[in-house]
Amino acid sequence: MQIRAFFEAAKVVQSSQSPYDLIHLKIFYPAKMLGTDLEKDMGIIPVNPEQAPFPVVIFFNGANCDAQLYQWLAVKLAERGLVVVIFNWVAEVMPGIISLTPGVDVAAWHPQVYGTAPTASALPALLSKLEQLQNEGILAGTLDLQRIILGGHSVGGRVAIESADPRFFDQVVASFAYGAHTAGGVAMGYEAGTILPLPDSLPMLLMGGTCDGVIANSSYRYGVSVGDATTSVIRTFQEAIAGGRNDSYLVLLEGANHFSMADTIDSTTARPYLDFPATQPQENFRSLMAEIIGLFIDSYVRQEPGAYQKLDQLLNSTNHLIKSFERK
Repeated sequence: MQIRAFFEAAKVVQSSQSPYDLIHLKIFYPAKMLGTDLEKDMGIIPVNPEQAPFPVVIFFNGANCDAQLYQWLAVKLAERGLVVVIFNWVAEVMPGIISLTPGVDVAAWHPQVYGTAPTASALPALLSKLEQLQNEGILAGTLDLQRIILGGHSVGGRVAIESADPRFFDQVVASFAYGAHTAGGVAMGYEAGTILPLPDSLPMLLMGGTCDGVIANSSYRYGVSVGDATTSVIRTFQEAIAGGRNDSYLVLLEGANHFSMADTIDSTTARPYLDFPATQPQENFRSLMAEIIGLFIDSYVRQEPGAYQKLDQLLNSTNHLIKSFERK
């Protein structure tokens, strides 16, 4: 299957001021060459309609991580018949600090507010742009905007799983995250070791790595097991949701680090210097992650026959890269 992408931009009007109110999107879709002059002259290739309407994955990058680092996953998911959105947003994340952000509403993390509003501040603008794309352009009429999946890495994964709540966005149907947890920051007024609750109303896939040095070396901020790479992730699964539907998963990857989800490591931004070395080639972890995520979506969003059994077989296999998994 041929995968193509195009670029778009969306305005964030709620709280950001120019020039920090513009999000740049890259949108991946299954394509089909027809040999038209438009393809030859402009590189615009039409949608392959065979699997339309397409559920949409919106992926939230880690802090100061360029969206391009996750193109590998966008392509893999688009090959399964999904439309995938990645984006870059340069904004003032705290007074005087400008960075690449997945869009975090810091105010929504405060103890008096948490749980009453989504933490993904970019999401309303992204959803509005998708509605526009459904009405005009390459993807017109091909999107299933009632089946939107939120995914992300690190803090982007956190806002994805925190914002996957029908009370806020009724078109969101599932979420996934890697290298994320919901520990409450001590500086924000939470007791040390607090794990904040998740919406717990939709299918969720939470993944972590046993060599996640960023989580381990940042744990002092939350008063959670200093130096431990997985405690916050495990406790998020155990304590933030009640489960009971068997559609929420925790998967720990043996030897994966914080940036195993990123295609390359940019040593000039983010915090790769906090990470531990991965014990296996990163492409091995990425291949496994893509398969797990894809089967999770096929099982709980697309309800494809046999997908649940394939996911169960994969997680129960003797794959040495899977340390453990839980479902509830």
